Amino acid sequence: MSKDKTGDKSARDTHYANLRRAHRDARRERGEIPTPRQDKRKKLATDWKPPALTPEQVLLYGLHTVRAALDNPERQIIRLSVTQNAAARLELGDVSALPFPVETVTPQDLDRILGPDAIHQGVMLETRPLPHRRLEALRDCPLILVLDQVTDPHNVGAIMRSAVAFDAGALITTMRHSPTESGVLAKSASGALELIPYIQITNLADTIEELHRLGFQTIGLDSDGPQPLEGTFSAEKIALVLGSEGKGLRQKTRQIVTALARLDMPGAIKSLNVSNAAAIAMYAARQFLKG
Repeated sequence: MSKDKTGDKSARDTHYANLRRAHRDARRERGEIPTPRQDKRKKLATDWKPPALTPEQVLLYGLHTVRAALDNPERQIIRLSVTQNAAARLELGDVSALPFPVETVTPQDLDRILGPDAIHQGVMLETRPLPHRRLEALRDCPLILVLDQVTDPHNVGAIMRSAVAFDAGALITTMRHSPTESGVLAKSASGALELIPYIQITNLADTIEELHRLGFQTIGLDSDGPQPLEGTFSAEKIALVLGSEGKGLRQKTRQIVTALARLDMPGAIKSLNVSNAAAIAMYAARQFLKG
């Protein structure tokens, strides 16, 4: 009598298909592979609208971003939404013992909230914005960074990461024409949002004047600056001021800073992305300050 192995083969195929799917989902959560653009995801991309958030709501996502937020005692956490795989990678332990609600979700659940292009790695944290900081608290900082209407949150996040690397005391920007605290900004900063004050002010000219009263030399980066940056430093406290992508510093800002300076570049291209320029300028400032 012959033995029908069809049922066994079908069960085996289903088992291996589930293993492959779980492996793909895990790699996707880690950001190692993109999510396939299937019809369902194309429809999600077309239909998706960002959630309406109140000013007291921030959605953070990504493993590094969320881990840094969880480790920040100043961060007020509302809720954590996480896949089983991401929970293990975050080393959360017994989630029932955490002092905030934890919801187990699928990657698709987070896609529906954050959008199909967010590399959330299986975790989303709903929080309150970080506390506001006052300029007076920067009195003893030797190096700070000021942004004049830099609008791209990816650039601001990259600048923030460099600012932490060079131990800048704060990142100051305007409330208008600059990104607020958000998931995109925090993801681009890769945890740096939790490590440096992000101060948003209403009037940049008034703020620069206040920095002067606090003893800062304010140096505006300009491709047509009269002298190289490294020959411009003259104070024990430095505030580097960088302008927006494309337009650079506004005229009022150019007039009010202590000095204008350029980054000398011998190559054919004479300007850099603002985040790259910020990193080079902070390196030069640190070399002067430790000299």
